[in-house]
Amino acid sequence: MTDLTALEEKIAHLTRTVEELSDVVARQETELALAQRRLAMLMEREAGRDLDAGGSVPLADQKPPHW
Repeated sequence: MTDLTALEEKIAHLTRTVEELSDVVARQETELALAQRRLAMLMEREAGRDLDAGGSVPLADQKPPHW
């Protein structure tokens, strides 16, 4: 096997690996976006429940009562 053939094989392998990783990243991006939308919906739903139960709008800068 010549040096050129070995390099071509390495490039082919690396190209395939990059393509596979690109597919994984694209799938994870889709899954992450879906998870973020679901989390936002759950947070909105929970905030609505808190308001319905007579609570106040939760503020991120408020310290918990035990502090």
